[in-house]
Amino acid sequence: MKKSVPAAKPDAYVASLEGWQRTCVEGLRAAVRASAELEEVIKWGHLVYFSKGPVLLLRAEPARVLFGFWRGKRLLDIEPRLKPGGKYEMATLELREDTSVSTTKVRRLTKAAVALNASLGDPTKVSK
Repeated sequence: MKKSVPAAKPDAYVASLEGWQRTCVEGLRAAVRASAELEEVIKWGHLVYFSKGPVLLLRAEPARVLFGFWRGKRLLDIEPRLKPGGKYEMATLELREDTSVSTTKVRRLTKAAVALNASLGDPTKVSK
């Protein structure tokens, strides 16, 4: 995957991907979008989903796809492979060509993340 100008729209982002990464992002995106009513945008060069603030992201990189949650540290009971890191309560699941996550789990994670934002508010606005 070459460095280039970020896609302007989510469909263009997915269309710019190739091989297993495109298949992976298409599957994750479909499950996420079927799970909750979310605003889907391109932010920071990748797919970001909002509901009362940022909820999750999908980011394809040269050797992996990251499936990240702003409140991912609170979702470890659903998916223990989430790795905490970064600001807020961020945690990401690193997917490679030989790893996957089930549609059922993607839907559970998405619904739980949306519910956290609904009850706790925008994770970027919460004072520490």
